[in-house]
Amino acid sequence: MKWIVKWMLCAGALLLVAQVYSGVQLQNFSSALIAALVLGLFNTLLRPLLIVLTLPITLVSLGLFLFVIHALLFWAASGMLDGFAVSGFEAALIGSVGYSLLCVVIDSALEKLFPPQRLN
Repeated sequence: MKWIVKWMLCAGALLLVAQVYSGVQLQNFSSALIAALVLGLFNTLLRPLLIVLTLPITLVSLGLFLFVIHALLFWAASGMLDGFAVSGFEAALIGSVGYSLLCVVIDSALEKLFPPQRLN
């Protein structure tokens, strides 16, 4: 249940980013749902691999290269989907930071609503 609520709220966050920032465009809520799912999959599957592969650059840049990785994944997701468009790398960087901040807020709120269950 928590996963579905988080997915829908993050899709809403993506719609909010598209409304506030003109560099990110979404057609409708169903496009936002698909984009949020793809972004979640990218962050779960590809992001750890990219972090390990670019570890030297990340260390030299004191972690700032992680923003580039996240922006590239955001931009790649927009390139794969029809209803989700990002106008360039700068827009991907700004959009990914806004989307990430909103999803962190959503995640912390959901932790209070759905506390972790203990197994006895």
